[in-house]
Amino acid sequence: MLACVDVAYAPDDSFAVAAGLLFHRWDDAAAADERTARLDEVAPYEPGAFYRRELPPLLGLLRAIDPLPEVVVVDGYVWLSADGRPGLGARLFEALGGRVVVVGVAKTAFHGDAPSVAVKRGKSEKPLHVTAAGATPDEAAAWIRSMHGPHRLPTLLARVDRLCRDALTR
Repeated sequence: MLACVDVAYAPDDSFAVAAGLLFHRWDDAAAADERTARLDEVAPYEPGAFYRRELPPLLGLLRAIDPLPEVVVVDGYVWLSADGRPGLGARLFEALGGRVVVVGVAKTAFHGDAPSVAVKRGKSEKPLHVTAAGATPDEAAAWIRSMHGPHRLPTLLARVDRLCRDALTR
């Protein structure tokens, strides 16, 4: 099983919702299952420590999935520098004991030397930036390239973003 996950925050930061889509193949057009988890204690945003805010909701969501997916795709970077400075994805990989491959898909370039692979999809000239832990960056980039959808952002990544945002209003 594969998963893509995302987190959204209430406008007043009073809670967060993590969402996850489970799917079987990289080219699946629809999820096999959708999950959400609410976290009522939200860490404040800290520049350079984004993971402190995002990791708790993601772990809450993933700990309710049994068995864990083989690969989890996160919105963001796995590595922030060529010398191995960990981003959200690396922190998640570590928190899961290195048992789950983590692929990071970022929509914007990081202002550093993050070792990402640029992936162009659809007609967009603007790339996605792919990083990984537990797989090579090229392997992860090939997975993201093969995901369903005609646009820059794969169908399931757009869907998980919408799922967590919609869950904020429930």
